[in-house]
Amino acid sequence: MLPRLHRLAGVIVRNRQDGDDLFQKTIARVLEREDGWEPGSRLDLWAARIMKNIWLDEVRMRNRWARLVEPMPEDDLLSDEGATASDLERSTENRWLREQVEALPEEQRLAIKLVVLNELSYSEAAEILEIPEGTLTSRLARGRAALSRQIMEGRP
Repeated sequence: MLPRLHRLAGVIVRNRQDGDDLFQKTIARVLEREDGWEPGSRLDLWAARIMKNIWLDEVRMRNRWARLVEPMPEDDLLSDEGATASDLERSTENRWLREQVEALPEEQRLAIKLVVLNELSYSEAAEILEIPEGTLTSRLARGRAALSRQIMEGRP
């Protein structure tokens, strides 16, 4: 369960350090609130819901700070680290696609990341997000359509 939860943290957030922090906060909260888990229910999905709620709280806090402080660029944007031209092109395309996913509304972004990038089933993702599967399907469809439009308009 822990490796899957750690991978989920990496999928939800934008960088590895934040993913590690989210994972640690989630484990701490799970241990603090272990009496909230109902025996017979899936512990991994319960922990993933906790993770989602922690992350949404973090996003809200960051949005407040973003209005006051300009963020520094990600480390990988500061140097090419000796990469070849094809590596740089692939990196640019990956960055562009990541930016398109990150630009989606939060509800669509989380749905895409859980189902497409983390390969969770619809029912697992719906349970984590605490929404009906139909709602998840709708969010996925809207998110995929938005990404398709961006791809059709062209890459960098």
